[in-house]
Amino acid sequence: MEQHFVSFFSPGTFVNEVDQQPIESWDVPMATEMARSVVQRHGATPYAFQFTTRSRTGDELDSSVVGKSGMYFLGGKVRTLRELILEDDPANSILISNMECNGWARVIERNNSLRLTMPLNAGDVVLKFDPPKREGSA
Repeated sequence: MEQHFVSFFSPGTFVNEVDQQPIESWDVPMATEMARSVVQRHGATPYAFQFTTRSRTGDELDSSVVGKSGMYFLGGKVRTLRELILEDDPANSILISNMECNGWARVIERNNSLRLTMPLNAGDVVLKFDPPKREGSA
């Protein structure tokens, strides 16, 4: 038996907040729409989602992940190491150092509900996304 899930990721205090929900298939437009209603601790909204498929046979007590997508980022700006170096902005020095040390060619910058910068890996996708307006937001 197989079941598909979508996990929504929001920045947390020390680790990501993750909200996993069942979904019929790896349907990007459906998951994007679902993301609009997800609000996690401290009013954080998702910066990305990822699909997984879990499976188990009749004699297994628990399921295991048999398929996993890349991350689907809900908007954001892709920045390359080369671009950051050429900007010659001292404010980027720690980011540049982290990218060089970790071998990251690209990062994504998000400033939706909370600021976030993280690596953009092969298989990740940046979607066009207008975040929903929350009560009390500008």
